[in-house]
Amino acid sequence: MDLIRWEPRRRLVRSLFDDLFDIAQSPRSFRSGWLESGRWEPAVDIIDSDDKLIVKVELPGVEKEDVKLSLSENNLTIQGEIKRDEEIKKENYYCCERAYGKYARTIPLPVEVDREKVNAKFKNGIIEITMPKKPEVQPKEIDIEVAD
Repeated sequence: MDLIRWEPRRRLVRSLFDDLFDIAQSPRSFRSGWLESGRWEPAVDIIDSDDKLIVKVELPGVEKEDVKLSLSENNLTIQGEIKRDEEIKKENYYCCERAYGKYARTIPLPVEVDREKVNAKFKNGIIEITMPKKPEVQPKEIDIEVAD
């Protein structure tokens, strides 16, 4: 029986090289927001603090009027439409990668939120949605008494 030398670095380098090759072959699916199906979804950050959830949604080039937010059951849905620029009829149009059309993204929330106090602000292509947690879901500090 022969012994085979274990080389963890070689395996790591090969794995990284394979990943880079996959990205080079299909850069569109690697781009932020693009799904393998060719659909686009807005990128989000979700921050969970003690008393609230904050969701930041990246919607570059989208107007406030073209976005709809809804909260049903325990899901936040962001939907809307990115309108296509007027068609350019020039022979030297080289590339067209910007997304346009309808989009929707539903995010399951990890805790229940107080629907009546949800707030959304739109600035510089970022929507920040603040959702206070219901009081029964918020952590409660318990005092410890000294026993006699």
